[in-house]
Amino acid sequence: MQSFRTELENPVVEKDIIELEKKIRQFRAGQIPEEKFRSLRLARGIYGQRQAGVQMIRIKLPYGKMTLEQWKRISDVSDEYSTGNLHLTTRQDIQIHFVSLERTPELWSKLDLDDITIREACGNTVRNITASDKAGIDPEEPFDVTPYADATFRYFLRNPICQDMGRKFKMAFSSSDADTAWAFMHDIGVIPKVRQENGREVRGFKILVGGGLGAQPYLAHVGHEFLTEDQLIPYIEAVLRVFDRHGERASRHKARMKFLIQKIGFEEFQRLVAEERIAIKSKSFHIDADTWAAPELPAADAVLPAYTIKDPKKYEAWKQTNVFQQRQGDYYAAYVRVPLGNISSVISRQLIEALKPAVANDVRVTANQGLLLKYIQPAHLPYVFSALEAAGFAEPGFDSIADITACPGTDTCNLAISSSTGISTALELVIQEEFPELVYNKDIKIKISGCMNSCGQHGIASIGFHGSSLKSGGKVLPALQVLLGGGIVGNGVGRVADKVIKVPSKRGPDVLRSLLNDFATNGQKEEKFNDYYDRQGEKYFYDLLKPLTDLNSLIDEDFVDWGQGDQFATAIGVGECASVVIDLVATLLFEGEEKLQWSQTALNDKQYADSIYHSYSTFVQTAKALLLGEGVSCNTQTGIINDFDKHFVETGKWSLDGSFKTLVLQINQNEPSESFAKQYYQQASDFYQQAQSLRQQTATVIAQ
Repeated sequence: MQSFRTELENPVVEKDIIELEKKIRQFRAGQIPEEKFRSLRLARGIYGQRQAGVQMIRIKLPYGKMTLEQWKRISDVSDEYSTGNLHLTTRQDIQIHFVSLERTPELWSKLDLDDITIREACGNTVRNITASDKAGIDPEEPFDVTPYADATFRYFLRNPICQDMGRKFKMAFSSSDADTAWAFMHDIGVIPKVRQENGREVRGFKILVGGGLGAQPYLAHVGHEFLTEDQLIPYIEAVLRVFDRHGERASRHKARMKFLIQKIGFEEFQRLVAEERIAIKSKSFHIDADTWAAPELPAADAVLPAYTIKDPKKYEAWKQTNVFQQRQGDYYAAYVRVPLGNISSVISRQLIEALKPAVANDVRVTANQGLLLKYIQPAHLPYVFSALEAAGFAEPGFDSIADITACPGTDTCNLAISSSTGISTALELVIQEEFPELVYNKDIKIKISGCMNSCGQHGIASIGFHGSSLKSGGKVLPALQVLLGGGIVGNGVGRVADKVIKVPSKRGPDVLRSLLNDFATNGQKEEKFNDYYDRQGEKYFYDLLKPLTDLNSLIDEDFVDWGQGDQFATAIGVGECASVVIDLVATLLFEGEEKLQWSQTALNDKQYADSIYHSYSTFVQTAKALLLGEGVSCNTQTGIINDFDKHFVETGKWSLDGSFKTLVLQINQNEPSESFAKQYYQQASDFYQQAQSLRQQTATVIAQ
């Protein structure tokens, strides 16, 4: 592979890209173990696909925002490096698939020309920070959370405390108590609040902590009912430091923050968070939200091209279901349904050009895989519809039961068990042909995942499905786990769906028919679906759907998954939702040295808090390497620290004045000052050098 050089104006990004290209060459030359390289590329948004030899690139769009120029840039990059398809995700990212690993540095450099990043879009990092797509224009919002979501994104991007945690970390900002960003299912969820103090309005946030979906959903705890705005980032920083130090690392299935809280209890977790306060970089962090730049608006006197609406009836339905008046009363916003989140680069460029004179230069990717267009003048709504209609994206029913959310499933994902996209298309067809009136129903949400990990958010759906399998007559057939009753309650309270029954995948449409017909027949007037579910009870729905589980009436078609031509077979690969690293002693020592170098660089740049955390990481990585050399495996950083005392200091293998724990945890006892940063760096450097000497002595003894 030829060496690649960038010509970027941002030296930080340029350094990132050059480093990625260097690591790829080292990996190809066999100088970096495959599993270690995996963690490195994941933290740079490069994710292995089900198909061998190609990568999925996840493009990080904080709170789903992209300008029209960024949308075009992503489209052009997809044409050049991928397949010309843009996949919008439930995390408000955009993914492109089938990219050659060697071309990823160049791809990243092209994206950065319009200030787009892939950094920390995957891996054991702070993932894309999501937010209500209405933020800034929501008639119900007490204030715009966008500046706070943006500041949080920028503060933790490349931050040393969250570069290599035990697992991924997700945050969401809701715009109001309606909680449309699902704060209750995130590691950190944020809901804006205001209160009066001494005759003035004070901004703050309700903070939810430790929620998550996955195979074991967990509703978040309330961290603070009201946390003042200047304490938002300090609190998050302290939480991340606790998660990094105490979180599980050996078993990734138990490594999310929700499991740490379950293990130690929320009261103890909060105590540890408070304990970190002395060491955090910012005791208060002011975000100047009042000077937040408004989006570039279309000209008030813009002359629109001539247009024709082909289907006036659809236009009226679209206005009723996809359009709402902004809190800026002179403008409207319009949602765009994007089936399965897939839109081509060709159509994207067509829409960008057509919409430019009529919408703000601020398009949001929505959490249900659609788009939001903002600041549309009332008189321009027909034109916007006509542009969408010409592109084939003018379907009404955004966020209705007809607008199904689904992850890519077996199309590209290693972990998927059965198809999520194929069944989604089949269910949408059932609604379109048999229940067309439900295009106006925004109460019932259908969400589908290809496996139990809930990337399609089936765990919080009114009607959810996740991919599975069944056996019959010695053969395996694709199946769907049916879940019912999930959703948003409001103000940080949510409902996790119940697992009700498992059916063959090809009977998914019959499940939907049975549920909707039963609801129509037996539901009370104005009754919501989840209220109906609660009133009837899980057993009622199990009995309702039980006939669909009969395997005695299977036909050949039942053994073929949706959208496939061959007989079904489970083919689950190695998941990359977080890095799974083989802990080689030499590799860990190399990492310790690398962290030490980063500490020195930060010290030289007067970034004392960053230097201190890199020094801390040097202690931990180096101690872990030595413990593994002794056959001691550790699963948390606190475990490493305690075990080093037990196996090295207390046995006399390591000479130390005091305990290793006391030495390392100075990080919690000191302000991040210049003097402490220098002292701590020197202690970490001495520890690393002593470890190298001990390892060399051990190697010499073994050789003799």
